[in-house]
Amino acid sequence: MQKLLSYKTFWFAAALILSITTDFPAIGLIIGIAIALVFGNPLKNITGKISKNLLQISVILLGFGMQIGVILKVGFASIGITFTSIAITMIAGLLLGRFFHIERNLSILLTSGTAICGGSAIAAMSPAINATQGQTAVAMAVVFLLNALGLIIFPPLGHLLGMDEASFGLWAAISIHDTSSVVGAAAQYGAVAAGIAVTVKLTRALWIFPLAFGAAKFNKSETKPPFQWFLAGFLLAGLITTLFPAGNDMWHSLSTAGRHLMTGTLFLVGAGLTMEELRKVGVRSLLVSVILWIIITIVSLAAISTGTWYISPDILK
Repeated sequence: MQKLLSYKTFWFAAALILSITTDFPAIGLIIGIAIALVFGNPLKNITGKISKNLLQISVILLGFGMQIGVILKVGFASIGITFTSIAITMIAGLLLGRFFHIERNLSILLTSGTAICGGSAIAAMSPAINATQGQTAVAMAVVFLLNALGLIIFPPLGHLLGMDEASFGLWAAISIHDTSSVVGAAAQYGAVAAGIAVTVKLTRALWIFPLAFGAAKFNKSETKPPFQWFLAGFLLAGLITTLFPAGNDMWHSLSTAGRHLMTGTLFLVGAGLTMEELRKVGVRSLLVSVILWIIITIVSLAAISTGTWYISPDILK
């Protein structure tokens, strides 16, 4: 088995088979994690890069399932919600970090990863605050673990709470760390949930730029946050769908392909959770991240349940 895992073709083939056979992302994630924890992953860096690229392609393909007007409406409707949720998370996270005596840079990375978009936020913030490689690795491992759990537990929890698709899509976009798991969880819940979740999540991800820029200025770093080109691709896909309605069958097929590709993507994402990564997770770092995650999950659920934060499913029409 070890020899088989050392071939890139194995990982490509497995991801492809899963993408073709199912559009249920949790299956891909669970299989990837199981293989990585039991047998390891000698090509972890390679599968990690591939999964990042596939995620971006998946998000762009999902854009073909939405009109540009809808994307912009959902985006503008969620600006205040994403800003408020990020502010609450950042304040709570930094206070928790001080209370549990977590290193300042590690606390910032854990908090920004929870507040904005998981690994992408950590990758952008790390050079901006001059974090060490070890601090970055710990933050990535912690957020990765919770992100994987989010994909698995949120859909059944949403059904248990009796949430409609629009409410669940907003809740997932605010509470789950990384774009991959947000898309995966929402896709399991339904088309309306996926449409709202993807757009709100990408709106949330845009806050990487001002936050990383501000952190770099504060720490006198010249690092600039990387341009998230797939966000532009998502908008372009929605624009193409709107301008050329005659190709609706093709656009629907591309959107469906995006949902299927998420299964293979999350298989490769899960393959990154090896025992080596788990050993990087410190007890205090994990405790702070779990508490912070519970806080934003409960706060956002309360805000959505009371109608304080609300996006109508009709916005997708």
